[in-house]
Amino acid sequence: MILPIYLYGQPVLRKVSEDITPDYPELKSLIENMFDTMHQAEGIGLAAPQIGLAIRLVVIDLDPLSEDHPEFKDYRRVYINAHIIETSDETDAMEEGCLSLPGIHEKVVRPSRIHVQYLDENFVEHDEWVEGYLARVMQHEFDHLEGKVFADRLSMLRRQMNKNRLGNLLKGKVACNYKTKRAIR
Repeated sequence: MILPIYLYGQPVLRKVSEDITPDYPELKSLIENMFDTMHQAEGIGLAAPQIGLAIRLVVIDLDPLSEDHPEFKDYRRVYINAHIIETSDETDAMEEGCLSLPGIHEKVVRPSRIHVQYLDENFVEHDEWVEGYLARVMQHEFDHLEGKVFADRLSMLRRQMNKNRLGNLLKGKVACNYKTKRAIR
């Protein structure tokens, strides 16, 4: 089932998400709905707050990038109760966009390597260091679990330059090709 994606200004996007347990209601169905929603919106990652749930659940599918990046062939993962434990001092900047902030794309500086702990969809524990593009995607999605969006990581100047676009999102003035739940003002 395709779910609406919550847009910038929705309060759930500012909440710190809660860990979940294996008995979370309809979890397998929720995970599939998140993948379906993300694919329909042509995204590569989706966090539960973006569909209105303040729980620590993220789906990532990098397979659509595999033509140019063969290392991502069949890369489809679920991250439950994910936490970034440590980050490298080395950073890089790359343009990011977000399904919850349609029409806004900016360069974001992030650590190039991260130490993460999470559970997969079978609640098997993982503890690993991740680097490169996957580390960036994980950080972007895991930020949603902490009540942050990528615009929070922009310099004051870049935020000011996007003030009108962010304001339009808050007013519901947005056009996108997927179902959304606009901010309530």
